[in-house]
Amino acid sequence: MQRLKIRAAWIELHQGDITQQDTDAIVNAANSGLRGGGGVDGAIHAAGGPSIMAECRRLGGCPTGDARITTAGKLKAKFVVHAVGPIYRGGTSGEADLLASAYRRSIEVAAQNDVASLAFPSISTGVYGYPIEAASRIALTTTVTALLKFPVLKLVRFVLFSAADFAMYEAALDAQAQSAQH
Repeated sequence: MQRLKIRAAWIELHQGDITQQDTDAIVNAANSGLRGGGGVDGAIHAAGGPSIMAECRRLGGCPTGDARITTAGKLKAKFVVHAVGPIYRGGTSGEADLLASAYRRSIEVAAQNDVASLAFPSISTGVYGYPIEAASRIALTTTVTALLKFPVLKLVRFVLFSAADFAMYEAALDAQAQSAQH
């Protein structure tokens, strides 16, 4: 586990299964229709049960770069924040801004619901094809900035499924720690 302290909050990195996190909320890498899917999205819906999908249907979708919240069904968490990241199209279609917005809006929505601990997957880096190295930097930089604005959050945990993804986030977290010292 890697950690970085930002004022009264911590950013942590873990390798594992996001559906098993005991944080107040977990973030789902959702599609804009909030219809469920593969990867993290499918795993969260499978583990949480049909009540999450029923709430998603009532929400009527979510634009790319935004986030919505539901209860968490059978998961350990109380809430699921559904964040819609961009499909990567070469990096010239505003993808970086949309990805940063998805992280920022997830933290805002969580804070509005008094969430003190939040677990993120690596948004948009699976089937949406965002390069993990760039995505990890955007995720961590955006999170550091958002934590300064929303002190209700005391812990943001990034849960990476593979060792390779964990290593990329670890390098990005080390770079973030170095820039915080300067």
